Amino acid sequence: MARTVTTQIGDASVSIITDGATEFGPDLFPGTAPEHISALLQQAGETAIATNFNAVLIRQGGRVILADAGPRNLFGPSCGHLGEGLAELGVGPDQVDTLLATHLHPDHVAGMITPEGAAVFPNATLYVTEAERAFWSEDANFQGALSGVADWAKLAQAVLAAYADRLEILADGGEAAPGLSGFALPGHTPGHFGWRLDSGGASLVHVGDIVHAPALQVPDPEIAISFDLDSATARDTRKRLLDMLASDGTLFTGGHFLHPAFNRVARKGQGYELVGAG
Repeated sequence: MARTVTTQIGDASVSIITDGATEFGPDLFPGTAPEHISALLQQAGETAIATNFNAVLIRQGGRVILADAGPRNLFGPSCGHLGEGLAELGVGPDQVDTLLATHLHPDHVAGMITPEGAAVFPNATLYVTEAERAFWSEDANFQGALSGVADWAKLAQAVLAAYADRLEILADGGEAAPGLSGFALPGHTPGHFGWRLDSGGASLVHVGDIVHAPALQVPDPEIAISFDLDSATARDTRKRLLDMLASDGTLFTGGHFLHPAFNRVARKGQGYELVGAG
């Protein structure tokens, strides 16, 4: 099974690596009636709330950039296939010179370190936002939190420690590489960001985790998921960005879109629909 799909964005070769997949239960979408979820799944021709865990590899001008790195083995045997995807692309961990973490949730950064906490990518500089670094570094933010969330914080801190001597803060609008800039996507986590690649007159936008369940949250962007720290702000961010992408027709991808995960979006009714990437 191929774990990658590649397209050309100007002078850049961009590959989506499907690290793994899972299904969400309806309980993860609080405030959304089960019958509404069922209707949206039926409309999409789906029987389950499917999601993927995606990483993105960008190769341009001698640079090898990896955006997010999947959940490693934390979510069971259906995940943790980043290494296979990189091998499929002919890239070794030592060749990656830049890492982007759209945020520090485990399904985006666990693949950056070994189970023992060592850096998987020994030559890479890690870019995160200051708000994200600060939030996950402060243990007081997780006092009284559910044990799972406290474990997420420990993992985030281990990632930051593994790359401590190669850690860079990415400001809103700042560049991690020529033509590759970050932009704030508030709500999901305090420092959650997306990025935009502009190369040779072409563009690709990465929308981070504004959508976790495409079959639900694209046709109805009002639907929130429990992983959002600030669901109201995340909802506003999702609606704003989908509206922008529908208006300008820019090619985009994200952390949880289904294979092949290169998308465009159009307005449909009160929401949106994914359309061909061509």
